[in-house]
Amino acid sequence: MQDLYGRVVTYLRVSVTDRCNLRCRYCMPTDGVRFKDQGDILTWDEMLRVVRAAASLGVRRIRVTGGEPTTRPGIVDFVRQVAATPGIEDVSMTTNGMTFAGLAEELRAAGLRRINISLDSLRPDRFRFLTHFGDFGAVWNGVESALAAGLHPVKLNCVVLRGENDDEIADFVALTESRPLHVRFIELMPLGTSHPWARQRLFSAEEIRARIGDRYELVPAELEGGGPAKYSRVPGFAGTVGVITAMTENFCHNCNRVRLTADGELQPCLGSLLAVDLKGPLRGGSSDEQLRRLVAKGIRAKPERHLMEEYLEETSGRRMWTIGG
Repeated sequence: MQDLYGRVVTYLRVSVTDRCNLRCRYCMPTDGVRFKDQGDILTWDEMLRVVRAAASLGVRRIRVTGGEPTTRPGIVDFVRQVAATPGIEDVSMTTNGMTFAGLAEELRAAGLRRINISLDSLRPDRFRFLTHFGDFGAVWNGVESALAAGLHPVKLNCVVLRGENDDEIADFVALTESRPLHVRFIELMPLGTSHPWARQRLFSAEEIRARIGDRYELVPAELEGGGPAKYSRVPGFAGTVGVITAMTENFCHNCNRVRLTADGELQPCLGSLLAVDLKGPLRGGSSDEQLRRLVAKGIRAKPERHLMEEYLEETSGRRMWTIGG
């Protein structure tokens, strides 16, 4: 299905929970967070109804997100049912990796194909500082378990923060030398943070590329997936390096995704306040056809581009952990 600007939407991100076992400094504060009551979160069956409706409209890729998706009981069976949905060709997940090692084999057997693991530092002390509760060893065990389970590609998501971890960029690139790891450097987006804090720490894609170029030569590369990263590799290295340029080089003209929040909103854009309520109709006895029309409405509502650069005040209430990243 196309939106009003001719973009074909084939990708649905499903946030299965707003809860997380970390408190990354650019995402969630350590206190004062009010999570949704259990009754406000969609049930697994309700989420599956949305997945089926989206698949009937041409969605082929599902990414399971959170919060932290592995904290919700029943996640393996949900992945299994999503993978078995007619029309769905690819199921992936974004996780912080803290509890992933113990689930990797089960999730792979259930139909998970690809994994993105958030990892903003390779230094255990710094990693704990940036995440408040993070255990680098547990996350790295998750990375190793993903590789051992045969998930491919295994991507490492690194949000680059000026003055916090930008000195580790070359260290992350070095990870791709002997292992099929695919590092993605992500520009900081002003969601869930104070805007002055975020603006001060934005490290641009141009600066990221320059920092890599100080040590490595890169050549263009391709990598499977429906995401926005632009990939390169160091010649002879097993993995790749990607850069996601949401702020300084927006890629809205190619956007192929919509998002389902854990509490049942279909959001056509991460950087917009537009949303279509699905929870009410789901719990109000809507038919499959009525639900399908609402999902189609959400797809058609995709704005031409996000508002994060020009209208930060309009997105100040947006919280990454409730949207699914």
